[in-house]
Amino acid sequence: MLAPACDSDVRAQGDTRNPRFAATPLPGSLFTMPGYDFRSPRLYVEAPLAAGADIVLDRARAHYLATVLRLKAGSRVLVFNGRDGEWAATLAGAKRTATLTVGAKTRPQTTPADLHYLFAPLKAARLDYMVQKAVEMGVSRLQPVQTRHSQVARVNMARMRANAIEAAEQCGILWLPDIGEPLTLIQALSGREAGRRLVFCDEGAEASNPVTALAGLPRSPLAVLVGPEGGFAEDERVSLLKLPNVVRLSLGPRILRADTAAVAALALVQARLGDWSLPA
Repeated sequence: MLAPACDSDVRAQGDTRNPRFAATPLPGSLFTMPGYDFRSPRLYVEAPLAAGADIVLDRARAHYLATVLRLKAGSRVLVFNGRDGEWAATLAGAKRTATLTVGAKTRPQTTPADLHYLFAPLKAARLDYMVQKAVEMGVSRLQPVQTRHSQVARVNMARMRANAIEAAEQCGILWLPDIGEPLTLIQALSGREAGRRLVFCDEGAEASNPVTALAGLPRSPLAVLVGPEGGFAEDERVSLLKLPNVVRLSLGPRILRADTAAVAALALVQARLGDWSLPA
C-alpha cells in the first residue's frame, strides 16, 4: 500500500504528531482535504464489521501487514468492506495467523458518484495503471469493452479486482467499483440506460475546448468511453454519434495513450459534472 500522493503536502500543513488531522487550506484554497487518517494503513476485508469483531486474515494479507509493512502486534489498521463504513482495528497474532480486532467506527459508509468507465482493454501494466487511476478518480463501475481495434482479447478479471482493491485502500474511499465482464461495444451500448449520458472521447473529433463541450450539461448518471490505442473504427464512430444523450469530447491537440486519456477524461467529467464540482 502506497501513501497517498498528497501525504507530504498534508504533513507540511497539519499536526504531524496527531495521527488524525485535516489539512489546513493554503491561501486562496477553496476546500480542505477531509479528515482522513493518512498515517494508518488501510485494508479491504470481506467480513462484516462491528465493534469487537475478530477478523482472521489469510496468509497473503497477514504477510503484507507483518512483512511488507512491518507492523507489530498492537498496531492500528483501518478496515472497510464497502458496506459497513471504516473501522479502526488492532493487529494481533503471528505472520501466518494474524487477526484484527475491530474497535470503533472512524467513518460512516459513503457511496460513489454514479459514474461508469467504459474502456478497451490494454496490456497488463497499462491496464493495471488505468484501473488504479480510474478508481482513484471515483468511478462506480469499470466496464471492459471490446472494439474493432482492441489490442487485447482477454481480460484478467482477478487482476483487475486486485488493482481496484489496492487503489481503494490507498486513496481513502470506502467502496469498490463494480467490475463488469467484458462486452462488445454493441452489447455495451445496447445495455446502456436511457438516462445515462455517454461522454464519448473521440480522437477523431476536431480539437476544441473539452470544458466548453461539458459546460451547461445537467447532472445525471454518466458513462465515459475511451477506445483502444488504435482508435475507433469509422463505423463504430458513426454508430456512437447516432445515439441519443451522447457528448463527443476531444481531449486536446495531442494523441494520448489510452491510460492517459482515462485520467484526462475522468478529471474533466468530475470537475464539470461529478463530485469535484459539488459544494464543500
